Amino acid sequence: MSRHWGALLGLLWVQVCWVRGLDVEQSPSALSLQEGAGAALKCNFSQAVNSVQWFRQNPGGGGLTRLISVASGLKQSGRLNCTLNTRERSSTLHIADSQLEDAASYLCAAEAQCCLLIRGLQATCSCACAPAPPPGGPAQQPHQQAWAIWDSAGLQGRWQ
Repeated sequence: MSRHWGALLGLLWVQVCWVRGLDVEQSPSALSLQEGAGAALKCNFSQAVNSVQWFRQNPGGGGLTRLISVASGLKQSGRLNCTLNTRERSSTLHIADSQLEDAASYLCAAEAQCCLLIRGLQATCSCACAPAPPPGGPAQQPHQQAWAIWDSAGLQGRWQ
């Protein structure tokens, strides 16, 4: 009897802890700058996140390039610096001394909180991506959002 209750409680725990989805809101929706000016792109999340990665996609499409990732606080890489404020559930990508080649679509991807593995069941983390505007001009689709799933195979996603 106690074994039966243990299995039932384990299933209930998985259902309570399962991450349902993560909404991401970006701002500003479009941005135009003078060359040499700084840019700040921000993503707000609907729930707590473990880490954030920022990507860029060059005009005309193509693959995504990972720029920077941060698990907490501040991380700097060249002219880029990225903050993750877990209390405010937000991340900001700062681009210093913007150059013409910085014109692109920028996306943030966040890894949401996950539960521990329970009785061998593998929990899946949910991620969401939102394109940020390019520093040199408006994004082609500024309100486009992507949802993705982090699993043991890596990042998989689909555009909505």
